[in-house]
Amino acid sequence: MHRTQSALSTHTKGEIKILSLSEAEVKTCIDLRKLLDALADGFKALSDGRVVNPARPQLDIPNAGYSLAMPAWMKGMHLTVKLVNVFEGNIARGIPSHLATIHLFDPETGMPVCIMDGTYITAVRTSGSAVLSVRELARRNAKVVTVVGAGVQASQHLHLLPLVRDFQEIRVFSKDYADAQALASRHPGITAVENLEAAIRSSDVVCLATHSYVPAISAEWIQAGTHVSSVGVAPPGGELPIDLMARGTLFVETRDSFAPTPVGCCELANIDPATGTDLGAMLLGRRQGRTSDQQITIYKAMGVAMEDMVAADLAYREAKHLGLGQAISL
Repeated sequence: MHRTQSALSTHTKGEIKILSLSEAEVKTCIDLRKLLDALADGFKALSDGRVVNPARPQLDIPNAGYSLAMPAWMKGMHLTVKLVNVFEGNIARGIPSHLATIHLFDPETGMPVCIMDGTYITAVRTSGSAVLSVRELARRNAKVVTVVGAGVQASQHLHLLPLVRDFQEIRVFSKDYADAQALASRHPGITAVENLEAAIRSSDVVCLATHSYVPAISAEWIQAGTHVSSVGVAPPGGELPIDLMARGTLFVETRDSFAPTPVGCCELANIDPATGTDLGAMLLGRRQGRTSDQQITIYKAMGVAMEDMVAADLAYREAKHLGLGQAISL
């Protein structure tokens, strides 16, 4: 035994090559339709207990921001760890508030395999989960959707929403109408609106994508049969009106959504977890989804590492197929 330990102690890693993928390369490698299906499969696996998805630790930097470590793994994929830094002051500096890298490791040896930009993945997998909820929970005859917000998340919603429904009208609202107009101008067929209440009252689907510390809409504006999704994270308040929960059926990523922040959603802090349905359980047919055209359905997202894992897996596999990325030495 002592000889074996001595021999092992002489082993060195040596120089290894890993794949590096830039933001542009990651964008090239993720097909949005495939991402929606991969997320659906990931939610099923999550509810099936096939994903190792531990609670994320948070490192706070006073008066600046915070950093999260988000690991996940399931059989058939690499060990995945996302490091994401959230610094709201970045907006004034002209850079994104959410900056991330994703690291892939061989599940048999733990050796690093790939490092890729995670900023785009963070944006697209978050909006992807919300739009997946639209695909699965909105009424089949839903024709009008309003996106509230004009930032990164709102923009990603506008890319994804046309993939799940043939909407007659997709609207976007922002507190600054000029921002809504600017965003709409970058997406053909999108309409910027000024009257939020009128837009919400006449919508079949409402997608909240803001950084609001208070409810972005009034619960009373939501009409029977509407599907509402919310991806904004802004403790201690939040964009989703809490009183809407009493009128609708709540869907979440996991039970962790009801935990205190940074793991859970601030809007769900005092909600009984038994009132929520895991999206994966619904997709597996173990829990009901929409049961009538009059039902209000609500999806509240917090973001889970499983979503990063399946998106990064798509990017890595396609990059290998296309021969993209740079080999770097470690």
